[in-house]
Parts: sequence; C-alpha cells; structure tokens
Amino acid sequence: MALVAKSAPRSSKTESYVDNKRKEDIRHANIKSACAVADAVRTSLGPKGMDKMISTASGEVIITNDGATILNKMEVLQPAAKMLVELSKSQDSAAGDGTTTVVVIAGSLLKQCLSLLSSGIHPTVISDSLHKASIKAVDVLTAMAVPLELTDRDSLVKSASTSLNSKVVSQYSSLLAPLAVDAVLTVVDPEKPDLVDLRDIKIVKKLGGTVDDTEMVRGLVFDKKVSHAAGGLTRVENAKIAVIQFQISPPKTDIEQSIVVSDYAQMDRILKEERNYILGMIKKIKATGCNVLLIQKSILRDAVTDLSLHYLAKAKILVIKDVERDEIEFITKTLNCLPIANIEHFKEEKLGYADLVEEVSLGDGKIVKITGIKDMGRTTCVLVRGSNQLVLDEAERSLHDALCVIRCLVNKQFLIAGGGAPEIELSRQLGAWAKVLHGMEGYCVKSFAEALEVIPYTLAENAGLNPITIVTELRNRHAQGEINAGINVRKGQITNILEENVVQPLLVSTSAITLAAECVRMILKIDDIVTVR
Repeated sequence: MALVAKSAPRSSKTESYVDNKRKEDIRHANIKSACAVADAVRTSLGPKGMDKMISTASGEVIITNDGATILNKMEVLQPAAKMLVELSKSQDSAAGDGTTTVVVIAGSLLKQCLSLLSSGIHPTVISDSLHKASIKAVDVLTAMAVPLELTDRDSLVKSASTSLNSKVVSQYSSLLAPLAVDAVLTVVDPEKPDLVDLRDIKIVKKLGGTVDDTEMVRGLVFDKKVSHAAGGLTRVENAKIAVIQFQISPPKTDIEQSIVVSDYAQMDRILKEERNYILGMIKKIKATGCNVLLIQKSILRDAVTDLSLHYLAKAKILVIKDVERDEIEFITKTLNCLPIANIEHFKEEKLGYADLVEEVSLGDGKIVKITGIKDMGRTTCVLVRGSNQLVLDEAERSLHDALCVIRCLVNKQFLIAGGGAPEIELSRQLGAWAKVLHGMEGYCVKSFAEALEVIPYTLAENAGLNPITIVTELRNRHAQGEINAGINVRKGQITNILEENVVQPLLVSTSAITLAAECVRMILKIDDIVTVR
C-alpha cells in the first residue's frame, strides 16, 4: 500500500507576501538598471566632462560626449534601461540639446524613488507627487526666464556657444556659433517664425583642412566632382540648371533578351541609332538654353553613358551625376525649379538660374558649388571641414546641436541661465513648496527637490572642484536671492552666470524636467515584466 504525502496548502497571506516581494524586486531591478545607464553618461556632463570612445562591431570608432550619440550606440538589453535611451532621443527631437542632462536628472530622481519605496511609500503616491512637482518646476523656470528678441544676435550666439562649450570641438565655438545662428536665421520664414525646419540646412562634410575652414554657402554644395568627358566644362557662368530624373542613354527593353548581330553593318546601324537617339535628347535639352544638368542617381547602372557625356561636353553642358534621391527636394527648393521626369517635359520654365556653377579643388578632393541663385528658396548649405573623420563627424554633431539650440530660441523666445543655476533654484523653491504640502506628498516633493542638485554637483565634480563645498555655497547664494548664481567651471568658482554669457534656451530646461519626470513615472508604475516569445 503506497503512502502519498501532501504538502500543507500555502496560506493566502504567504502567497500575497511572495507576490508583493516579486513586484518589489522587479521594480528595484528596473530602477537600478536605469540608474546604471544614467551613471554611464554622467561623467560627460558639462564643459569639463569627459569624452567617450565608442567602438562598434563593424570597427567604426566614435569619440563624443553627446549623450544621445553615446546612448544610441550602447547595446542596452534591459527594457527599463532602454527607456532611458528613448528618453535621450525624445529630448534630442524636442530640444536638440540637454540629452545628457535629461538622463542624469532621470537617474537622480529614480535613486530618490528607490529611497522612498524602501520607506514604504506606495509607487502611485510617488508618481502623482512627481507629476505635480514637474508642473511646479516648469512654472518656476518660466518665471526665471529672460525674454529674447530674434534681432538680438549676440544673445543667440552666446546660447549656441554655451551648447558648443561642452563638445570635443569647443575650441572652434567662436566660429561655429555665429555660423549656426546665421544658418537658422536664413531659413526662418517671417510669416511662420515658429516653424523652423532644419532639413532646409544641408550639412556637407569634406575631409581635409581644419574645422576653421568650415563655411556657410548661400547656394548648393556637392561633395563630388563634375562628370565630364575630355574637354568638358568645369565652370559655367549665367547657369540655367535642370534637375532630371531620366536616363540620357539609349532605351532598354523591359524584359531580358539577347540580340544576335550577324554582321558589322548591323552593328554599325545599331550604334548609329543609339548616337542619333542621344543627340536628339541633347538637342531638346540645348534648345531650352540649359547648360547645367543635375542627374538623379538611377536604380539602373547607366543613367548617363560615356557616349552621352561626350556629346554633352561638345554641347557645352556641365553635368553633375549621381545626385541622391533624398537630396532632390532640397535642391529643387533651393534652385526654385521643378524636377523633370521625362525628356518630353523638358521646358524652359522648369529650369533654375544661378550666376555661377564651378568645380573647386579642396585638399585632395573636389567639390561643386552653385552660387548666386536667382529667386533662391529659404535654404542654405554648411560646408564642414576636418583633419580626420573623427573630428569631422563630431564637428557635424556639435553643429547640429547648436542649430537645434537656435531653433529652440526661435520657437520659444526665452533664455535661462546655465551652470546649474536653474536646477539649484528649482531645488530651493520646490523644497520650500514641500513644507506647505500635507502628508506623504510633501515628503516626496522634498526628495525630488534634493534630486535636482545632481546637475550642479556633477558639473562641479567633472570640473575637479569640491562638489559639496560648491553646492553648499550655491544654495546659500540662491537663498540670498541670487537666482542667476551658477558654477563657472573656467574660473572654478560661483559667479553670476548670466553676466558670464552662459545661457541656454528655456525649452531645453523645461523639456528636460518634463520628459525625465514622465519617464521616471512610467518606470515606477511597472511591477512585472512579461516576456513573449
């Protein structure tokens, strides 16, 4: 007779404890993973922040301290940690700058949340308190902001310089900052000033020279040389330019087939027909007065043959081939012309006009410039130079950030001090506000106020200063009403940061606080991870 032992049933109290314990463990694991990502980029914050060298699987090496680039290239597997990567992307698309700041703030808020959770406060209470604190923070920042006029070019340049000061190419900020301001102001539509499209600014990278050689070109720049046969043109004045999307080559059949040529007479006849076909096309092009052709890169190999180039050179038509499909919209907008998809539609009214099209030698390579464009659209080109690919890529990323900062100021015309001043003022005012709140809410808001001190603390730490001494002095100065007192990392002391011209757009700070709070609230609400295969 077999005996079967039965275990005693688990009490509901035990099951509830185990379930709650599991939820706590998952929440803690999520917060710790997200904090690890924040700690990874924290050392790159500020003008004295360190750079990261990123080596990809393909062998590509990137040197940068741009938070969005670092996080984008990191192989993050934990789902909650991925949310911080997405957070930096959101900040990049919303403001273009402050990508490191938003992640550092989110990491600091999460550490405070961990402390609050261990005190027994429910995640929903923490989440609601954080939401109220973020709304209050935006009000405080808005009250601190200084209005800006777009005619005040100096203030715009100062903002762009502040953004560039923390970059690898910071020594070139005196060149890149004014260039970024001029580029954005060129593409601003006076009727719709709040809609700045950075796609109207084309950045062309060319290896060789130094970043000092970077320039803005009112026109078009192509990182390629002119396509021509022997004796072809490399310079055209009073250019009439056509952008074409068809082939200047003999027609091909739609199906694959073989043609057997039995004698030389037939071969000569075929070649003669091909020549006549090409010549017929070129005569139609020349009849409109066109003397410059931009040919879109075709999915077929022979968009323009050597024979076509020979006859185009004889017809005194300059040719730039293999223009990328993505660039066609920008080119036609700049030239104020229409793309032509068929030789039968080749009309003079579809052409663009420019004073000069020329091939220019730069270092070991060549570029093509189109300048003096008649009725030019609201676009511009920036030619970025660099001694090596790493510097060139970082110069492009830095310039993009500076352009985004100016776009922010055009969209929301308010400036705010940098150097940790807004964060310490937020911390002080939220701390005071927490005292008038009741119950757990006040306790949570006080913790969030302390979390915001991470920005001045990190700026001081990265600059080699004593963070505790600096933050304590900063707190005292703000308590005395010096709301623009911030850390001057160059002098290694606390000064009026507005007078030192360390300024940033209000939009960068408000979006960083709002997005960080949203991300932290989302992580707090997660109590389980379900894997679906």
